[in-house]
Amino acid sequence: MSMSEAEPTSVSVSRRIEADADEIFAVLTDPTRHPGIDGSGMLRYAVTRSTVTGTGQSFVIRMHNDEMGEYEMTNTVVEFEPSRRIAWAPAMSAGTRDEDVESLSETGQHVWGFSLEPDGAATLVTETFDCSNSPPWLRRAVRGGTRWQSAMEATLERLDQQCSARLRR
Repeated sequence: MSMSEAEPTSVSVSRRIEADADEIFAVLTDPTRHPGIDGSGMLRYAVTRSTVTGTGQSFVIRMHNDEMGEYEMTNTVVEFEPSRRIAWAPAMSAGTRDEDVESLSETGQHVWGFSLEPDGAATLVTETFDCSNSPPWLRRAVRGGTRWQSAMEATLERLDQQCSARLRR
């Protein structure tokens, strides 16, 4: 079976979070907070310490997984609408295996994004992983993005816990 029409090229998960969109967006634009909400367990720490303020900016995250070892991803912001949408295109900028860096060093092969829709006193947050521009080997490796679905659900749960906890104080 070919990867073209049969397999998805993006996956999205949504969660209603009892927090203001501004509060949630503040977490998403602060790379130092990403490891605390990461549901995959791969993010170690933010190399970039400054808050994202617009498209074209990049932030670097140090990562690890069993398949690739230690590596860094430089994430270039491709969409930015305050308190509504942020998305970035990762590219591997350093790694323990040269072949991984070479194969994943091109920006735009996949995109991670978050959309926020105010819903009364809450916000509907949708996280999307889009690999439609990825090479076939990468789409297969992530099963059209579905490989990340449970991690994305965990990310939104952690984001909910962080943002809702502030409201309970």
